[in-house]
Amino acid sequence: MSRLIVVSNRVAPIQEGKPSAGGLAIGVLDALKETGGVWFGWSGEIVGEAADPVLEKSGNVTYATVGLTRRDYDQYYRGFSNATLWPTFHYRNDLSRFDREEYAGYMRVNAGLAAKLKTLLKDDDIIWVHDYHMLPFAQELRKLGIANPIGFFLHIPFPVPEMMRTVPPYEELIAAMCQYDVVGFQTENDKQSFIDYIERTGRGHSSDDDMLQAFGRTLKVGAYPIGIYPDAIAKAAEQFSNRKQVKSLRDSMRGRKLIMSVDRLDYSKGLVERFQAFERLMLNAPGWHGRVSLVQIAPPTRLDVQTYQRIRQNLEGEAGRINGRFAQLDWTPIQYLNRKYERNLLMALLRLSQVGYVTPLRDGMNLVAKEYVASQDPEDPGALVLSQFAGAADQLPGALVVNPFDLSQMSEALERALSMPLAERQARHANMMAPLRENNLSVWRDSFLSDLRSVANAASVTEKTVKTVKQGARRPAAKA
Repeated sequence: MSRLIVVSNRVAPIQEGKPSAGGLAIGVLDALKETGGVWFGWSGEIVGEAADPVLEKSGNVTYATVGLTRRDYDQYYRGFSNATLWPTFHYRNDLSRFDREEYAGYMRVNAGLAAKLKTLLKDDDIIWVHDYHMLPFAQELRKLGIANPIGFFLHIPFPVPEMMRTVPPYEELIAAMCQYDVVGFQTENDKQSFIDYIERTGRGHSSDDDMLQAFGRTLKVGAYPIGIYPDAIAKAAEQFSNRKQVKSLRDSMRGRKLIMSVDRLDYSKGLVERFQAFERLMLNAPGWHGRVSLVQIAPPTRLDVQTYQRIRQNLEGEAGRINGRFAQLDWTPIQYLNRKYERNLLMALLRLSQVGYVTPLRDGMNLVAKEYVASQDPEDPGALVLSQFAGAADQLPGALVVNPFDLSQMSEALERALSMPLAERQARHANMMAPLRENNLSVWRDSFLSDLRSVANAASVTEKTVKTVKQGARRPAAKA
């Protein structure tokens, strides 16, 4: 079987049995172990000058990592990736900025990484590239003569054409994405946004089998919603329920109900709106005073980006204002924790809560919503309040789906979730666990790689056919 080459902005080496790894890393590592291969990307380190990849082998998996210079980090990562693409793809072009030098750095780093990967490749390798940092990566490999099958999966939303066009080099980026053989998105809407751009601009056309003819190439586009391993999460949530931190939170509730939110500290997550909707619950339903608390866990992210520093200050200010308005001597309405917790412990904390509160303004999938459902006790599960703009909303039919821009609707959903009868909670939970099991992380991984290998096989057949035809054309005609 061909080796799998995984390319991502960051490489996440995982020690056997280490429980803190995220679902994506676990899924990718499983695939690498099955076929053998390489996980290639940035080490997370800032270096004085570029160097060859550092190789570390674990079983049949090789981790190949490179450092970034300060200039590359500032232009490629902090700059174009996270100051231009991230906000625009999350429909926040008001927060997006474009700088030509940063874009040049983004292209330069992708070209440099492609050149470093080339030295590690074999002719029959299958290459799987991940996320918005690497949009032009296949194009750079093609320039180097790499003809291997290359797939790309976008973990965040893909914007509608009008939004995409606010990024000045949008056409170059779309053309670069068409150098992949398979391009995958989280949802059908994201896939359709990509196709709409191609067709509306007259750059190509699609067929009913999700094949796209664009920029002189044929590629497959598809929706591959990423999943979790729900039964493993359920087991971890139960096993970690006796940990000290879980017991401490349970004791501090003193019988009160718990609304739990877990997010990275990011403007796409709708954290301020979430706090304000909880405030509206306190205003409109004073009977809940002293009977419910909201715990928001928001680990810091991108601490060297000024926008994220302002988000943290704003959120801390809102939590303080709301607590000052409603708190009692023995009750704090909102507990805001700006720190990171180990993943299995988070699953146990989610299990403890009566309401999962997941209301991003825009999200590719949002695995926390799925993890909340999986972590629940099926005999006494909590209810999930979920944004309609999270990809997970299409896959969790038992959630209370809300518009995160409508504070009153979110407040009403919280009250309904807190008051929901046991039988209804059990039925909703069962309706969500079934699709989580049916479309788990392995299904996401295997369906994408199956399509990528199908492309590789089709290309191989075509190449053999062309070679046979050419050989036949060169063969001298038989004498009469």
